[in-house]
Amino acid sequence: MKLNINKHLLTFILMISLLLTSCETTELDLTKNPNDLEQNQSNPDLFLNSIQIDFGKVVERFGAIGGQVTRIDNMNGRDYENVYAPAEFNDVWSGSYQSTGLSFADQNGHNQTFNGILADVRALEPIAVENELYQHLAIAQVIEAYIIVTLVDFFGDIPYTEALQRNDNLNPRADDGSIVYDAALDLLDEAIINFERDASAQPENDFYYRKDWQKWIKLANTIKMKIYLQKRLVDQEALTRFNEIVNTNNYIQTSDEDFQFSWGTNEIQPDNRHPRYANNFEADGADEYMSNWLMNLMSTSNDPRIRYYYYRQTNVVPGAETAPNEETLSCSLESAPQHYIDGNFTFCYLNNGYWGRDHGDDDGIPPDGFLRTTFGVYPAAGRFDDSSFQGTSQGDGGQGQGITPILLSSWVDFMLAEVAMQQMNDGAALSALQNGITKSINKVRTFGVLDNSANLSFEPDNTQISTFINNVTNDFAAATTPEEKWNVIAEQYWVALFGNGIDAYNFYRRTGYPTTLQPNIEPYPATGDFIRSFPYPADLTTNNSSVGPKPNQTQKVFWDNNPDSPAFPIAN
Repeated sequence: MKLNINKHLLTFILMISLLLTSCETTELDLTKNPNDLEQNQSNPDLFLNSIQIDFGKVVERFGAIGGQVTRIDNMNGRDYENVYAPAEFNDVWSGSYQSTGLSFADQNGHNQTFNGILADVRALEPIAVENELYQHLAIAQVIEAYIIVTLVDFFGDIPYTEALQRNDNLNPRADDGSIVYDAALDLLDEAIINFERDASAQPENDFYYRKDWQKWIKLANTIKMKIYLQKRLVDQEALTRFNEIVNTNNYIQTSDEDFQFSWGTNEIQPDNRHPRYANNFEADGADEYMSNWLMNLMSTSNDPRIRYYYYRQTNVVPGAETAPNEETLSCSLESAPQHYIDGNFTFCYLNNGYWGRDHGDDDGIPPDGFLRTTFGVYPAAGRFDDSSFQGTSQGDGGQGQGITPILLSSWVDFMLAEVAMQQMNDGAALSALQNGITKSINKVRTFGVLDNSANLSFEPDNTQISTFINNVTNDFAAATTPEEKWNVIAEQYWVALFGNGIDAYNFYRRTGYPTTLQPNIEPYPATGDFIRSFPYPADLTTNNSSVGPKPNQTQKVFWDNNPDSPAFPIAN
């Protein structure tokens, strides 16, 4: 459920060289000077470590929220207007901007307090420039660019230029999102230059590409492609800029170039396991529900990734393979709402033990922790589904040593498919679709080895995989309308994005596809309109008089000029 994904995040502080010792909470102050540090607190490697790790945690949280509203994950809330309270975003806001007050001792026994991603970047910059630590600076610039773009994508206009200046402005004004986007593009250009410069010393730790600066350059170019794609509705030159990068061939194209954050297996001090594992492989069973819409899409199409994504703790679901049960699945005794019947959507239960929840189902929590479907080996390093149908426990499967995917080569192919569709090039779109599916399946299959106790004879063979890919591509080729083609691409993009819904949330607002998404349990208009941007965090509007709360969730970000429903096919 949407809050549970956070409960272990704040305990995961630093990896490899850092040890957690204490924790306290402070007020968010975006203008506190992060350079007011003791001499022993100015180690650039410690700043960079903190930036990299905080980045992984913040992306994981944003990815979960984006996945919930787009049905990749389950959304626990009856209507869009109230499902996400402003206070729920304080964690990603403080993690992005400034400290949550976490402090610890470094290897030399010095007490360290880091300030959040952007504040740490500002603290690192003068040290890196003075000491010619160009790769330190370049990594920080790429991460800053991704973070500020994501903040705009979720919240719209944000404090940026004034908030991060070294001055006494306690109420920084919000910049227009387009200005922040331009700043991100400048940062990425500067980062590419810095990666290619000779530095006096390289970073102690690079948790993403192990000091392969050419891969970092490809990442920077790929983030620029992502930015241009998101701007295409309001910038006539955006797709031209996108294709210019494609023509250089210098962007993420293979799985070894995938940008992802890796988690560990340690349970305490710190708990560095994947949060989705830590929340669901517990003494009381799983905490989160899986999305019925996505499980149904994958199970009915015989998607070869499904046993990697989901672990079934039982082979029967009340209402499907066994009698309805009021105690464990109360909706199994209810009739489907009329708009589900009219749209031919599944309701409440699925076959073959896939036990999840429908979009917007906010029923209470029954005793089903060892019955509901939970996370598999990809990406959270849970259990591989070998049809053992056993309740999970701590230490099962891959023990949480999974990943948070951030920008994968398979996702880039779906970006290429979107551009091809915009240019009415069905052949290029089909080729990109095939490549994206193939890369996604190949990557997911490598995670089977994480669960060395599983019966891997249940892994799909090459014939099953090729049959699935052929079926999807045949569906695209047989589609007679652009909407049908868009739906094939979008549904497969959603499957590939499992583990991070940031780009699904953006794609959905850009295109309105897929139109096949399960609507809320509560019929529209009671649900309210789809969330076009999220409420500002409570800490921002409480502590900054220059930024007030938003009137509603229909406020659009600068690049979203699509019309409101019903003309625009967004499901409410």
